[in-house]
Amino acid sequence: MAGSIQPAALPPNAILLAGPTAVGKSEAALLLAEKIGGEIISVDSMQVYRGLDIGTAKPDATERARIRHHLIDVVDVTEPFDAARFVRHAQIALSDIQARGKVPILCGGTGLYFQALLGGLGHAPPSNAALRAELQSLPIEQLLEEIAARDPQTHASIDRANPRRVVRAVEAMRLTGKPFSALRSDWSQTAGVSQNRSFLLTRSSSDLQRRTSLRVDAMFEKGLVAETERLLAKGLADNPTAMQALGYRQVVEHLRQGRSLQETTELVKIRTRQFAKRQMTWFRKHGSWTAINLQPQDSGNAVCARLLTLLA
Repeated sequence: MAGSIQPAALPPNAILLAGPTAVGKSEAALLLAEKIGGEIISVDSMQVYRGLDIGTAKPDATERARIRHHLIDVVDVTEPFDAARFVRHAQIALSDIQARGKVPILCGGTGLYFQALLGGLGHAPPSNAALRAELQSLPIEQLLEEIAARDPQTHASIDRANPRRVVRAVEAMRLTGKPFSALRSDWSQTAGVSQNRSFLLTRSSSDLQRRTSLRVDAMFEKGLVAETERLLAKGLADNPTAMQALGYRQVVEHLRQGRSLQETTELVKIRTRQFAKRQMTWFRKHGSWTAINLQPQDSGNAVCARLLTLLA
């Protein structure tokens, strides 16, 4: 059950590296791992899916040959994956890394997974497939009205642009009869990880927007449309969680509804910028981080050098 998931016991040498999409986390983590004998645990809710490669900016074979990565390509696109499963897999990875004398670097942008790992999952019940299917068929406005009536605290803070979170909140309340806010864990602690080993990478909005546009253009050039077509053949559209991945839903709409590729590309850029903004809002509200504001000219090596200085 989800409520049985406790905070992970992170080793004292663990490093946390968080931030919004396109900020430069992955490159910094890779270079840092090479310098300190580290291995990377991906804290990303979409990189766990096999085949979601281009759209999730998943480390390629060359990068994974340089440094061992964990929590990547864990399940097929038809399989469910949630925070509870993430914590279980991450605990195994942490034990494995520690047993081999390496330094775990937890790197990603999925705040909920960081929260689950560091603070546990509270007492929310496991998912109920029939109820979840029913809730997913309802308009999100109706679900939000139910949350407002039953749990004003959650209604004030929930990410309305994330249907999965909204559905989960209503599901948990209906199954338990309790407000969702009473079921969640309190992430006031960070499982023994000190602030000087927990880093939040940030950039100015204009710099992040520029980097986002370049990343999205590169994804389409690398074959995001063809990758999405292959994934659809494997059942991508039947997995509501995987279909939340940035880029893929918009490309599916392009393929099925006839939206032009140019319009689709611009829409992915808009959605990515919106997502990055929500990520930053979340991280600033949760956890205890040492913020590192990056400049447009900062190279991956420069970011790595700053991290090494702060870790010294």
